[in-house]
Amino acid sequence: MYIIEGFNILVKSKDKVLLDVNRVRLNRGEVFAVIGPNGAGKSTLLRVLALLQPPQNGEIYFMGQKVKPPDRIRLRRRMAVVFQEPLLLDATVIENVAVGLRIRGMPAQAARKKAEYWLEKFKVGELRDRWARALSGGEAKRVSLARAFALEPEVLFLDEPFANLDAPLRESLLADFSEVLRTTGVTTFFVSHDLREVALLAGRVMALIEGRPVQEGTPKELIDNPANEDLARFVGVWKKIMPGLF
Repeated sequence: MYIIEGFNILVKSKDKVLLDVNRVRLNRGEVFAVIGPNGAGKSTLLRVLALLQPPQNGEIYFMGQKVKPPDRIRLRRRMAVVFQEPLLLDATVIENVAVGLRIRGMPAQAARKKAEYWLEKFKVGELRDRWARALSGGEAKRVSLARAFALEPEVLFLDEPFANLDAPLRESLLADFSEVLRTTGVTTFFVSHDLREVALLAGRVMALIEGRPVQEGTPKELIDNPANEDLARFVGVWKKIMPGLF
């Protein structure tokens, strides 16, 4: 049984089709990536599957059960989403990481203890009492990831979580994040335009071009044998940037 499935998903803006996906499925415990150029519909697909944006047409299934409108809020509590911008509250770091736990009714002391654990896992434990607005970009991203994992989600959604970091910070965060994924085994859906991230993290990947899937397979399959010219051009840029990707 797939943990999440989407069928015949259609999202339009006026007369423009933003997303047209016949089927997308996510296995429990896998890391699934969606790649494509800017404007390909990657973030739209993430919002639809994370139950943040209803499509004009299509059906979403969670654990084999069709998601109906009254189910959406309840099921979203079993997920966590990390956006490109960390979206931290104007509060301390520890309060930011614990806030979701407190909303779900966890006692303050237990929420703080769990928040501290995840801050340590992402190597920002010493920042627990710092005001979140004073963090650097890399620190804020680590805190936002700690906040998501503290919720112990059944599905983690990531929207370009490593964007806008310089190379050393990105590589360090990627390594730490990869280790956390390996040890937790949390089911993860992430979107990226960076094939380096996809090759490192994902077991399976879907390529979107202009809102439509053009290929699905392992990262190596897509990079070595792109299905059409548009995807070949997208992949070709990365082969030039990183000729040793595989």
